[in-house]
Formats: sequence, structure tokens, C-alpha cells
Amino acid sequence: MNRKIEKYIIKFICCFLGILTVGITLFLFIYIFYKGKSVMSLKFLSGYPEGLPLGTAGGIYPAIIGSLMSGILSALIGGLIGIGAALYLSFYNNKNIFARLVKLSVLGLSGIPSILFGLVAYVFLIFLLGMPRCILCSSIAISVMMIPFIAIRAKKIFDEKGKEYMKSSMALGISREYAIVKLIIPDSLLDLISTVALAMTFGMGATAPILYTGAVMVAGIPKSLTSPYMSLPYHLYMLVNNGFSLDYAYGTAFVLLAILLIIHFLTKILYVFKRK
Repeated sequence: MNRKIEKYIIKFICCFLGILTVGITLFLFIYIFYKGKSVMSLKFLSGYPEGLPLGTAGGIYPAIIGSLMSGILSALIGGLIGIGAALYLSFYNNKNIFARLVKLSVLGLSGIPSILFGLVAYVFLIFLLGMPRCILCSSIAISVMMIPFIAIRAKKIFDEKGKEYMKSSMALGISREYAIVKLIIPDSLLDLISTVALAMTFGMGATAPILYTGAVMVAGIPKSLTSPYMSLPYHLYMLVNNGFSLDYAYGTAFVLLAILLIIHFLTKILYVFKRK
């Protein structure tokens, strides 16, 4: 009898926590949409910032494009490094000093506050190397922040899907590199894309790494990688921090949430096509 009661209590607690999680997510999304619906319009999505102070009227189109460009660029850089580190730890790890150093570095990066990535990028790229505050500097700072996020999840994917491929390939005399390129990566590709896309949304929502490295309050669409740019999280931060317009802040927050949800939705569609 006690075991049955314990079982029902645990099930109830788990169900309650699951419902609570869904409820909090829906509440945040609905609340932000309700507070920002007054500014939602085609002009808001496709226009340029206007008003005094600048950014309290008009639209956020440059911020949308800037956030997407920065997210894609940082995902490419961080994805390549993170997946490469995961491949090494999964299939080339001989438990030597270098392998332990790589693993320790990945774990160490995961615990660093995001503001430090922006500070180090500012000092190294802008102060020492003389690069301008631009979308490239911001993307590098975000990509470094994304490396442990991608590497840890990619390693888990390779451990679950690639170990048997590697054992069978080595038994048949197939090279390690051939097995990785022709078997393991193609079979894990959708999971890796989903991981990088999730990391991209994680990076797109970060404000601290871009504060000093490239994001500005008002700018046009970046014409090159060395141009400053507008970003949705930075734009939201400036609106709230300076108390310019809470309606525009909520509208910006809703657009950012919508973009992140769309990216997640697109990754789920890939699994549907894979099953077919």
C-alpha cells in the first residue's frame, strides 16, 4: 500500500512540474504578446528605427536581420569547432593529457559567465588587434560561448549513434576517417543540425557578449562583416534600461521569441521528413 501511495505521489509531482513548465512558458509568451501587441504591425517588422530618442518609433527590421546574420555566423563558427571537439573526444580520445585538456576546456567554458566572453573578445579583437566593433567580433564572442553547448551534446550524439559504426568499421579494416565522414556524420546529421540550431537560438538571445563588441542602438543592415549592427536583444536591453518605450520593448521581445520558436519548429520539421 505504501509503495502504491509513493508511486502515485511521485507521478503526481512529475505531472504537476510538467504542467507548471508548460504553463510558465505559455504565460510568458502570451503576456509578452499582450503587452507588445499595440506596436505589432507590418511597419514595425519592416521599418527602420525612428523617433526621439531614436528607436522609440518606426520598426526593428535592421535588428531582425542583424540578429539572424550574427546567429548564423556564430553557429557556423561554433558548430565547426564544437562538433570537431566532440569528434575528437568520441573517436580519437586515447585518454592522454591532451584529451583531458580538451575535455577540461569544454567543461570550463560551460561555466564562464557570458559577459566575460564579450570582455575578452573586446580586449583581444578590438583593443589588441585593432578590429572595429562589428558583427564579426560579436559572432566570434557568441561562437566561443556556444562551443561547450554544442560539444557536450554532439559528443552524446556520437556516443549513442557512432560507437557501433566505429567498432564495426575498425573490425572490417575501414579507416576511422572514412567511417566518420561516410557513416557516422550522415547518420547523425539531423541531430547535429538540431543541436547547432538550438545553440544558435541560445546565442541569438544573449546580450552580454555583444555589448562591447559590435551591437549598436541604431544602424542599417550590415554591408560587410566589419560593420556594426543592430540586434534584437541589445535593442530590447537599451529600450528597457533607458526607459524609452516599454511597448516597443515588449514588441521587440515578442519578435525575438517568435524567431527562436520558428527556428525550433523548422528543426522539428526535418525529423518529419527523415521519417518519411
